Amino acid sequence: MFKSKSQKEKGLNIIIVGCGKVGATLTEQLSKESHDITLIDKNSLKIQHLTNAYDVMGLTGNGASYKVQMEAGIESADLLIAVTDSDELNLLCCTVAKRVGNCAAIARVRTPDYSEESAYLREKLGLAMIINPELAAATEVARLLYLPTALEVNSFAHGQVEIITFKLPKDNILVKKTIAVLGKKKISQNILFCAVERSGEITIPSGTFRFAADDIISFISSRESSRNFLKKIGFDTKQVNSTMIIGGGKSAYYLAKQLLPMGIKVKIIENDTIRCNELSGLLPGAIIINGDGTNEELLMEEGIEYVESFVPLTGIDEENILLTLFAREISNAKVITKINKINFKGVISNLDLGSVIYPKYITAEAIIAYVRAKKASMNSNIETLYHMFNSRVEAIEFLVEEESEVTNIPIMNMKLKKKLLLCCIYRKGRTIIPSGTDIIIPGDKVVIVTTHTGFDNIQDILL
Repeated sequence: MFKSKSQKEKGLNIIIVGCGKVGATLTEQLSKESHDITLIDKNSLKIQHLTNAYDVMGLTGNGASYKVQMEAGIESADLLIAVTDSDELNLLCCTVAKRVGNCAAIARVRTPDYSEESAYLREKLGLAMIINPELAAATEVARLLYLPTALEVNSFAHGQVEIITFKLPKDNILVKKTIAVLGKKKISQNILFCAVERSGEITIPSGTFRFAADDIISFISSRESSRNFLKKIGFDTKQVNSTMIIGGGKSAYYLAKQLLPMGIKVKIIENDTIRCNELSGLLPGAIIINGDGTNEELLMEEGIEYVESFVPLTGIDEENILLTLFAREISNAKVITKINKINFKGVISNLDLGSVIYPKYITAEAIIAYVRAKKASMNSNIETLYHMFNSRVEAIEFLVEEESEVTNIPIMNMKLKKKLLLCCIYRKGRTIIPSGTDIIIPGDKVVIVTTHTGFDNIQDILL
């Protein structure tokens, strides 16, 4: 067993089985949050790489083996997370863990057959969560195609509240205006600006903040008010009518399943003839083209110049990036780029790739939200967590379950941490953009945005 030297403040005892993209991302993020982490993988080089990089322990072996789990400390573990490439192995790891230890278990399950049975599997196997990266990524892509002017759409309160991120064009009415002036003119009614990126710097803006061209702006609002605001400032808020998807894998299938019922025409270009036949049966409403989606002539022939959105979902990041850049050059399509493993975020952010989706981060966010909720006290619970602006900003939705130091006190009287914004209160179906006189009461869902990290309790917002 590989072991690191330093002692950490006590968190949860977590075993992660599988050191691929998601396992490595979870290790990176959870190791920052004072948890004791043990990794299991058959590949000793992957284990050694991660134990050298982070303050974690590692064990080479089969994560579904009783003996290996015992050696990893399953009897004292709080949580086992199985994120290997095999759905069956992940479910078996969790089953063994539930029988041997007294811990919660999370499985990554990607096959559509299992995914459709996730509620049944979760109940019968006693799992805390079943997570599907391809389905989660497809859901995020679909949200962006419903509102194509947005770079990012993050959803809270079961879709009733949204944080929308967009790039400010040079000729927009917000340019050179302060937030206070926009409020007086009622342009920004019922919305709250929560974060702005300018030249790589992140600001949690106050009323005196003045917008500039090319700012990347995030604001929070109810679904209806967000679209009204975007219309007021000159953005188109209609969903796309058509999309071209390159690659016919699981993500393409899940995405088409969500878009077709919305009346969006779907065309999928896939190289494998057998997969094309499968997709034709699974998606009778979609057009399936058998061909090389990286072939410029084929793309032109299939109408890339006229399609309203373009989503490359090949398994190769470099192909996805090049396809997006090509679509940008010859069409006005809304483009969404899926990136699985490339780490050059600085370079990627300088390319004109439209909205960028990282499935490994989407998966990790859902698991981290669960981990923080499990670690937290009983007076609040994390419902949703998103990392924004390349993980430099967190947006967290708390369910306030009991009275505490933050309840029944006007927000203006709270001593809040700096670089933090209390953005929204969702109460009995009503979205409240809070003023200083508003209060939080038990039963509320509260959304905060902060450049701090590691919050697991609503009381963490206080100094």
